[in-house]
Amino acid sequence: MTATLVASGLAGGYGHRTLFDSLDLTVAPGDVVGVVGANGAGKSTLLRLLAGIDEPQAGTVTLSPPDAFVGWLPQEHERVPGETVVSYIARRTGCAEATRDMDAAAAALGDPSLATPGVDPADAYSSALDRWLASGAADLDERLPVVLAELGLDLGGAPEDALMTSLSGGQAARVGLAALLLSRFDIVLLDEPTNDLDLDGLERLEAFVRGLRGGVVLVSHDREFLARCVTRVLELDLAQGANRVFGGGYDAYLEERATLRRHAREKYDEFADKKADLVARARTQREWSSQGVRNAMRKAPDNDKIRRKAATESSEKQAQKVRQMESRIARLDEVEEPRKEWQLEFTIGAAPRSSSVVSTLAGAVVRQGVFTLGPVSLQVNAGERIGITGPNGAGKSTLLRLLLGRQAPDEGTASLGASVQIGEIDQARSLLAGSRPLAAAFESLVPEMASGDVRTLLAKFGLKADHVNRPVDELSPGERTRAGLALLQARGVNVLVLDEPTNHLDLPAIEQLEQALESYDGTLLLVTHDRRMLATVHTDRHWRVEGGRVTEA
Repeated sequence: MTATLVASGLAGGYGHRTLFDSLDLTVAPGDVVGVVGANGAGKSTLLRLLAGIDEPQAGTVTLSPPDAFVGWLPQEHERVPGETVVSYIARRTGCAEATRDMDAAAAALGDPSLATPGVDPADAYSSALDRWLASGAADLDERLPVVLAELGLDLGGAPEDALMTSLSGGQAARVGLAALLLSRFDIVLLDEPTNDLDLDGLERLEAFVRGLRGGVVLVSHDREFLARCVTRVLELDLAQGANRVFGGGYDAYLEERATLRRHAREKYDEFADKKADLVARARTQREWSSQGVRNAMRKAPDNDKIRRKAATESSEKQAQKVRQMESRIARLDEVEEPRKEWQLEFTIGAAPRSSSVVSTLAGAVVRQGVFTLGPVSLQVNAGERIGITGPNGAGKSTLLRLLLGRQAPDEGTASLGASVQIGEIDQARSLLAGSRPLAAAFESLVPEMASGDVRTLLAKFGLKADHVNRPVDELSPGERTRAGLALLQARGVNVLVLDEPTNHLDLPAIEQLEQALESYDGTLLLVTHDRRMLATVHTDRHWRVEGGRVTEA
């Protein structure tokens, strides 16, 4: 089915706060709309409104046809305790809901007392059957094992028995990708679909998005993914309180946005310069007028009426010029100064240099169930910048734990150098977690900092009063990541370990992180699948981890 989604005059936010308003967007078959904006601009809120999950503060969202099948895939994987992989995929694809609706309609067809008043049971069943078929539920059981196998998902048994809560982050990301590949939505709404995907998963996702006949609205901070997939960009500009749709792809959007911002700044500067000139001239005329009156009163004798009259007339002419100048100022078309976006600006705190050898592995082997990493023999020297890549489940996180002394090898040896001060953002953002308020959790990790200084630092990372008093677990993934970056600035480190640091960060923050890494001169271990970050951040070694083996490119 081909479908079109139309948002008209849409306003969204939470509580009494409006994040965006007067938003107009049409999503037709073949459209891939990328939604960009700073964290907190309302990107996820917009997707929830388009999906019909939340009600807008104003405006409407309409579908043509009205029964179009809209799929919304949220940012986090929502692992429900006790839910199996099969049940998870059935829920995410909409097949589970379509099956429940069809079963209820079939029951009402057999027993009219179960039917909805005023609704013909036969019509309800026909509609439910059509939706069940459209969802792909009829052959989901046959398609599911094939897709899981293509994605290389070995769950150690039947997928109907594997629990989502037992999977690693990378495995859960692959199952989420499988749900997307198995879906048959008319319109697809994707919130950060690239998070936790490896390069192979990213390529499959890109092929899927480009191959869809229906419309797509997606939120992503993966710049390469946006450049390869989107046909239009919707920018939610929190600083200006505006939104705008840009035609063309992501790179064209960047160019056009830069041009528009430059023109807006030039227009304001021209207005401000002209107004300042007129104000200065009016001030000068006013001073001349006042001086002329004083001089006329002081110098002209009482009996010299002619001279006094001439001086007074001259002063009145000056006053008239002042009024003309003020009138010109009033007639100027006011140009509002473009407000600067909040920008994350930070540096990575430096600690005294560590020993010349940071970490050494000699024939190290780690066994975890059926998976084995190693034997691995590596040495990390002070000041080295190492990029680490490889598919999910290949052993990258296990390798990091070995190098940092967090896990002992089952065979071989692992040793950590002296004076090593580690700063880390792990994939799960686990350093800051739990039910304590953010400020309290942060203070416990930097006890030497005063409470006021902690709050000031967090505010610089966009975490203000309404964030610091909330439990850490209630913060968004992006907010937790920014808190982790603040911790890197507060602590002195000489070994920096970043495991998928761009996940959940907005685009300006990613660019600022890249700049901070350029000026950081300690040891760096960088695990990322962000292709633009890999190209931007300088590294002098590259490790490839695959199948439990580590090779150096």
